[in-house]
Amino acid sequence: MLQLSVLRDQTDLVLAGLAKKRYATGPADVAAILDLDQRRRQLQTSHDSAQAEANKLAQQIGGLMKSGDKAGAETLKARTAELKQHTQSAAAELAQVEKEQQQLLYKLPNLPHASVPEGRAAADNEIVREHGTKPELGPDAVPHWDLIKKYDIIDFELGVKITGAGFPVYKGQGARLQRALINFFLDEARNAGYTEMQPPILVNEASGYGTGQLPDKEGQMYHDAKDDLYLIPTAEVPLTNIYRDEIIPVEKLPVRITGHTPCFRREAGSWGADVRGLNRLHQFDKVEIVQITEPEHSYAALDTMVAHIEGLLQKLDLPYRVLRLCGGDMGFTSALTYDLEVWSAAQGRWLEVSSASNFETYQANRLKCRYRADGGKTQLLHTLNGSALALPRIVAALLENNQTPEGIKLPAVLHSYCGFEKIG
Repeated sequence: MLQLSVLRDQTDLVLAGLAKKRYATGPADVAAILDLDQRRRQLQTSHDSAQAEANKLAQQIGGLMKSGDKAGAETLKARTAELKQHTQSAAAELAQVEKEQQQLLYKLPNLPHASVPEGRAAADNEIVREHGTKPELGPDAVPHWDLIKKYDIIDFELGVKITGAGFPVYKGQGARLQRALINFFLDEARNAGYTEMQPPILVNEASGYGTGQLPDKEGQMYHDAKDDLYLIPTAEVPLTNIYRDEIIPVEKLPVRITGHTPCFRREAGSWGADVRGLNRLHQFDKVEIVQITEPEHSYAALDTMVAHIEGLLQKLDLPYRVLRLCGGDMGFTSALTYDLEVWSAAQGRWLEVSSASNFETYQANRLKCRYRADGGKTQLLHTLNGSALALPRIVAALLENNQTPEGIKLPAVLHSYCGFEKIG
């Protein structure tokens, strides 16, 4: 959530940032927030002045009663009653104004970092670098949705029977490959200094608002109305919310945590060839890395997270590229996002497998996640997260890029984790 002080003091910068993110109603929303803020401050001043006068009169009334001036005391009591009514009315209006202001603030996305390129959609994203050689497959190569049937490792029809479309069942070597990748990603994160956590996969509304999924992604989240809980779309939500309403000692920074969870996304409106097979699911597994750090260190931290993700892809011998997302393609809460995509040889296209983002103070302001340096005032921290990695498209690329007439040969780094060297 953007800070009110930034909206007040740097209005032009805010409007330019919202325009870069293609947020069409930015000028109107910012104007409405600032109008409400002015009204809020007026009401607060009026309330406080009336309260101060009432407190002063209370002392005077006591003195008049002691001196026997009952008439004077009654006059001041009448004025005190008027002031009490005024403060109650001002407090009620103040609460309503603050609520309206808060709801409008929730609607505003984060401002993009200066390095974010202009653009409206994915075609405008900037290619930062590309790594690896794209494999040349033979004429008999097929996409992963055919390979999983050939080797009987993932069953989409069984998932439809049990739950519905987008909830596959992993079988045999497919299930073992899933478990191997999860363990590999977690081990690599721990070796890089991240503390492993196992968070809940259901979160309350406050957690959804804390990291910005609510109200922005409400329609994409599975919701249990009876208990008012949400299935998580990413482990970012429970992991980051560990530090909601916390003042973290500076000696404990940076926070570096990792966790594996299933993730749930409704993906309403998704259809077509680009979402076939493992390309888009309603339930999938992902290992997440999260950092919380002082503002001056956050972009160096983002670079280390991207390098960590690249290291995973290199060890899996998957060709990949790193993209810096343009303003129009960025997430609601992000100040800067790098997407990492792997090459899918059989499909002949790039598949996104990770996003690494710096949210600067946007989430921390919602979370009230702060630190205190040198005994001074508390300050907001910067939060960051990255997928390291999401499994479905990694599996798709591994299957497609490594297919041979003798089976699917897995990268050496996974042999000990899987207990086998090839599928088939």
